[in-house]
Amino acid sequence: MSLSVWADKAVLRSTPTYPVSPLAYGKKVFRSIVLCIVLLIAVLSTNVFTWSSPINYCKAFLLSNLNKYGNEQLCSQYNVLVPKNLLWNTVGEVVGTEEFKYRAVDWLAGAIRIPTESYDDFGPIGEDPRWETFEHFHDYLLEAFPLVHSTLSLTKINTHSLLYEWTGTDSSLQPVLLAAHQDVVPVEPRTAADWTYPPYSGYFDGTRIWGRGAGDDKSGLISLMSAIELLLEAGFEPERTFVLAFGCDEEASGHFGALQLGKAMLEIYGPNAFAFIVDEGGDISEHYGTVFAAPGVAEKGYLDLRADVASPGGHSSIPPSHTTIGILSRLLVEFENSPFPVEMSTDSVFYGTLQCYAGHGKTIPSDLREAIVHSGSSKKALKKLGDILFKNPTNVALVGTTQAIDLIQGGVKSNALPEQAYAVVNHRISTLSSLAEVIDRDTDTLKGLANKFNLSFISFGKTISDTGASSAYGSLIFSDAFNNSLVPAPTTPTSGSKARPYELLSGTIQATYNAHRGLESHNVVVAPGMPAGNTDTRYYWDLSDGQILRYNHRNSMAFKDVTSGVHTVDENLPIEAFLEMIRFFTTLILNTDESRSV
Repeated sequence: MSLSVWADKAVLRSTPTYPVSPLAYGKKVFRSIVLCIVLLIAVLSTNVFTWSSPINYCKAFLLSNLNKYGNEQLCSQYNVLVPKNLLWNTVGEVVGTEEFKYRAVDWLAGAIRIPTESYDDFGPIGEDPRWETFEHFHDYLLEAFPLVHSTLSLTKINTHSLLYEWTGTDSSLQPVLLAAHQDVVPVEPRTAADWTYPPYSGYFDGTRIWGRGAGDDKSGLISLMSAIELLLEAGFEPERTFVLAFGCDEEASGHFGALQLGKAMLEIYGPNAFAFIVDEGGDISEHYGTVFAAPGVAEKGYLDLRADVASPGGHSSIPPSHTTIGILSRLLVEFENSPFPVEMSTDSVFYGTLQCYAGHGKTIPSDLREAIVHSGSSKKALKKLGDILFKNPTNVALVGTTQAIDLIQGGVKSNALPEQAYAVVNHRISTLSSLAEVIDRDTDTLKGLANKFNLSFISFGKTISDTGASSAYGSLIFSDAFNNSLVPAPTTPTSGSKARPYELLSGTIQATYNAHRGLESHNVVVAPGMPAGNTDTRYYWDLSDGQILRYNHRNSMAFKDVTSGVHTVDENLPIEAFLEMIRFFTTLILNTDESRSV
């Protein structure tokens, strides 16, 4: 056997198992060094290689042995968790049949055909007729899932939000909350003709189900209801209580839905009553040649900052140097010229994701892997890591606080100087920052310009500069545009004694992924993630002791060459992805019911 082949085989044999202990690491280091020395001596003794050959072999060998272990330590994986209940196999076999596939299609397509659109300007329930469509959706659920409705109790909160309880036989076990939302974003009427199939047709082309809500979030709600209906058909009775919460206006910030659900559940069940909460969020995707699942363990904060500018009006034939709109425009330019600074931090959720990429990504570039591996102990390497990643604006948005000028209004006529103008700046607040910090920075950013234009300046009720009513040319006022600001969410533990829910979810994800493909062992890496937006869980923080997991097992790899169309034209979901979501909720319910560690 040649030395090169021997080295390659040695590298292959070095692949660690799950998990690797610290003691094993020490042995691995010692064994790798000894083997490398032996390899060098053997190569040199042949007298046929250049000096660079043994060095390169040794470098490759050490990287393969040590980095594989070191990287695994960056992102150790929990064990696959297969339910012991034999019903899991029974239900799994049903999900895999052609007959059930068309039943699942009918379930989701029927839900899509009811346009439960939610609007930012919704009026009160009972007054705004646009709410009435939710009654039709409730009737559909009652017809589609008869066992769910004959077994679980249902309470309607604020008329249109649904609160189900599947009461378990053992009241000593903490209940679990599973959430989804009924509403969808509206279809822009002018784009309806651009859809491949009508947006509320629920059309099934043999591979995909098309229509608004196919991805967000009717598939999440219907897959959960389908899983429970299947389990009830199989005769399953839970020991643990499961609660389902379905809001009606998640896409409009949840004021009528999840906010009221949260209050109701707090009154019914009490604070920190739930062992954990699962809502929509992360999915399955491929990165660097490896399949990753990314449950959301945190959410950014939120602020819609409204900047109101006022100055004297008059006839536009005798204009001042700067009109109200002109002043506002200059202020907005200052915002965009002053983005929030961003730097890589080992405390960010994204850093945990990166560790998993380094630990398991098969094709991750060597410079990126090296920067991630060394960033935990070297500030220089951490900065280099940021320099590499922050060339991509998406990564900047994942880590830092963002700002986007989304709304502007001012003026009533072309020959009249505007007396009022305002703009709304949307902020997504970094998990490492705070609402107060963002307000203070925005205030400091425009304080100088407020003085330059001789504006009195009030920021969220606090007087920043007051030149006096008689001498000020105008005013600048900062406020919360829609009174829906939000501090960053608490981060769910992913390791240690408080990580039992994350461990259970991780094992469930792996079991589901394997079962749906007939695989065994570890085939998907579970990495902590964070959804780009906010979910209904913003109103559920008091219901669980920091145990919120945002994940519904949607397989984004199933879309292949067709985009998901979420929130835009041609929203769709491959039927295989939907079937796997049903299998996921079945597995999650069974695993949770059996667990005594959560």
